[in-house]
Amino acid sequence: MIMIGDSSSLFCPIFFMYMNSNTTCFTPFTLAIKGIEIPSKFTFPFCYEPHALSLLAVEELQQYLEHQTAWVHNFGFEENTDSKITGKMFGVLVVQNEMGQLGYLRAFSGKLAGKNEHNLFVPPIFDMLQEDGFYRQGENVLNGINVQVDALEGQEELKMAQEIFDKVILRSVASIDSQKVRLQANRTERKLRKKEGALTLNEASFKELYSVIAAESIRDKFLLRELLVYWEDQISKATKQLEIFTGPIKALKIDRKQKSNALQQKLYDQYHFLNQLGETKSVCDIFLNTLNGVPLAGAGECAAPKLLQYAFQQGLKPIAMAEFWWGASPTSAIRKHKNYYPACQSKCHPILGHMLQGLQMEDNPLLKNPAIGKVLATVYEDDSFVIINKPSEFLSVPGKTISDSVYTRMLEKYPEATGPLIVHRLDMSTSGLMVIAKTKEVHKDLQSQFINRTVKKRYVALLEGELQEEKGEISLPLRVDLDNRPRQLVCYEYGKKAKTIWKVIEKRDGNTLVHFYPVTGRTHQLRMHAAHKLGLNSPIVGDDLYGVKANRLHLHAEYLQFTHPGTGKVMKFRVKVDF
Repeated sequence: MIMIGDSSSLFCPIFFMYMNSNTTCFTPFTLAIKGIEIPSKFTFPFCYEPHALSLLAVEELQQYLEHQTAWVHNFGFEENTDSKITGKMFGVLVVQNEMGQLGYLRAFSGKLAGKNEHNLFVPPIFDMLQEDGFYRQGENVLNGINVQVDALEGQEELKMAQEIFDKVILRSVASIDSQKVRLQANRTERKLRKKEGALTLNEASFKELYSVIAAESIRDKFLLRELLVYWEDQISKATKQLEIFTGPIKALKIDRKQKSNALQQKLYDQYHFLNQLGETKSVCDIFLNTLNGVPLAGAGECAAPKLLQYAFQQGLKPIAMAEFWWGASPTSAIRKHKNYYPACQSKCHPILGHMLQGLQMEDNPLLKNPAIGKVLATVYEDDSFVIINKPSEFLSVPGKTISDSVYTRMLEKYPEATGPLIVHRLDMSTSGLMVIAKTKEVHKDLQSQFINRTVKKRYVALLEGELQEEKGEISLPLRVDLDNRPRQLVCYEYGKKAKTIWKVIEKRDGNTLVHFYPVTGRTHQLRMHAAHKLGLNSPIVGDDLYGVKANRLHLHAEYLQFTHPGTGKVMKFRVKVDF
């Protein structure tokens, strides 16, 4: 580990490959940094704790954001503003220049104050907002087509032609259906006449009747064919009249789609990303092997890719990185002012996978087994089930990279057990009571009780800040954040119903201890309902996803009550926790 003030340099010659004289975005530290250790490995961007140098860079950037007057952006700090409130993700990248001097770069995700470029911030990979650029020109062309389409679709003649067409369709259906009903009635009547004639008429008379019935049948079929031809002709005339107006609209829409696709592809062609080896890769190539196979909207516009791109272009060595939220929280996701957040999974993960090649990075903490050395304490056991007290940071079931879990431990301890064992789950970071079924029959019974919501559960949690109310109910529908799994979003369109009842226990040292009574059991339900601005707006202490990381997530499943599958007796269990 090298200390700041050491005469040795970390700068490598490879960074001269993209040097030029434009290094105005490089900001030397103004705060004291002497004695701070320089990290030997770069920040793992998807799960990290900011390095001391990153913290200093963030402090300077936040001071700038609080006092700058160069631009105006509505972060949601002021009331009664007409502009849209938009919180923003900012990032800093601690770098070292060719002289061994340490400083940092600043970036924002997307656009800020309606622009992609601002002094002191690194430029975008490509500025699509340039007035004379091809993207704006292409947008203008598309907007012009939209105006033409809107004008054509608003024509009175089109509306009249559409009304005539709709009426012809309705009349044709009614006429044909009516004729088919009449023909069916005629057919039924002919069958009866034929049946009666066979019983009452002689052979000659029956043959004469049969000929009459056959002629009537042929006549009916002819009439139906004539009717079908008539209405086909009427529909054809109405269609041709309608196409006089819809044809140009369809042609414009086809032209618009082709121009839009061509503009999007040309935009993709502007996004090429560097790494420290001087290798470039297009955004299309980067996303080729992803789930969607094509770049997602906004890919490359986040702070992290901008920072690294500029560093590599300018020959600056990346040392550490951090990203934080500035402003009011959005409606769906949880973002707290000044809190740190990892790079996003959907857009940044594929891009950074290329950009960080060749850099020595910190180990991915998500690959480490947090359950090593931890014990599953048995609270109760009989022939039907086991009640355990799960520690925090302990998986309920095996994960993608870590197999050690409550399930694997129970399977090892009870090898003769049948069935799935795990009746319900707790989040990895949540501690508390879990019930383990020893047989398939017991598992089915207990799981049925959970599904029917006859099981009584109570959690205890320590929340940041002091709540103003003493009790309440939260109903916020939840779904997974597809861009940042396993995080959840509040979503009224696609989210699943989630309901939580809560009650204050006590207030201590500026925080609030509460009881949670979850009516439903959605993923991260209590954490989301606590942290979201439409919920309690008070994250659980230690929540590294929706709040601020601490020694642990202060959430514990302390009480569990259900009916014994064998005896029918009400079983009650409680394990306290010391937060």
